Amino acid sequence: MSSVSENPLPAFEPDWLALREEADAEARATAALDPLRAHLAERGTGPGTHPLRVVDLGCGTGSQGRWLAPRLPGAQTWVLYDIDPGLLSTAGARMPTRSADGAPVRSRMCLRDLGSITGRDLLDVDLVTGSALLDVLTRDALESVADAVTGAGCAALFTLSVTGRVELFPSDPADPPLTTAFNAHQRRGGRLGPDAVGVAEEMFRERGHRTLTFTSPWRLGHDRAPLGLAWLRGWVGAAREQEPAAAPHGYLERRLGACGRGELGVIVHHTDLLVLPEGATEHP
Repeated sequence: MSSVSENPLPAFEPDWLALREEADAEARATAALDPLRAHLAERGTGPGTHPLRVVDLGCGTGSQGRWLAPRLPGAQTWVLYDIDPGLLSTAGARMPTRSADGAPVRSRMCLRDLGSITGRDLLDVDLVTGSALLDVLTRDALESVADAVTGAGCAALFTLSVTGRVELFPSDPADPPLTTAFNAHQRRGGRLGPDAVGVAEEMFRERGHRTLTFTSPWRLGHDRAPLGLAWLRGWVGAAREQEPAAAPHGYLERRLGACGRGELGVIVHHTDLLVLPEGATEHP
């Protein structure tokens, strides 16, 4: 295990990761996969060629691998990076064993902080990926990731970065100040929060890679009530931590009641970012 950076990624509870996995899977932008597959085929990975080599940064319980590996063809070798040994163990145990065309998928775990990853670690890697990752990075950490990816000349797919925009139906006058306070909380400690995708696009373009973005919103209605309730508590709680007066008295209780009765809809906007080396084909 490498040394830990001074500002490691925040830890996430396994229960929260499990609760959001189905909504994450539905939200991720499948439109990003066609240009990614085209690039990987040009690179010489896929059926009958060398195995696709993937690094999953901040893998958590492995939801990105469970979603992505079965959607890409050919044999695959994954390296799962995380700083939490419990999450990493779960990710390794639950990785798919077959790709889109039934070829074998192999994986290994690496207990490591992302702050120490360099281009040397990504030599011969075809794809770097991560889910709900960019918005919890600082600018320095994102620069390290961008340097490593572009230094290795590989592609990257980062899914489900928050944009700072949420919609609640029906709306409430307290929604905008709560959103502002929550977004400020997301930027605490120098983390990029809702600015992450824009900053990442700029960094990768400066380093000679091209970027494509895709919308990937959560849509939380009556069929997602448990996640909606958990999200509401976290959203309001973080906003109040940042600005105690952001939520008027009774707001959370009213919203929780409406959610529990199936009377509240929520859209939490995210963006997926695909990064391709210059010269890669955007469309198959």
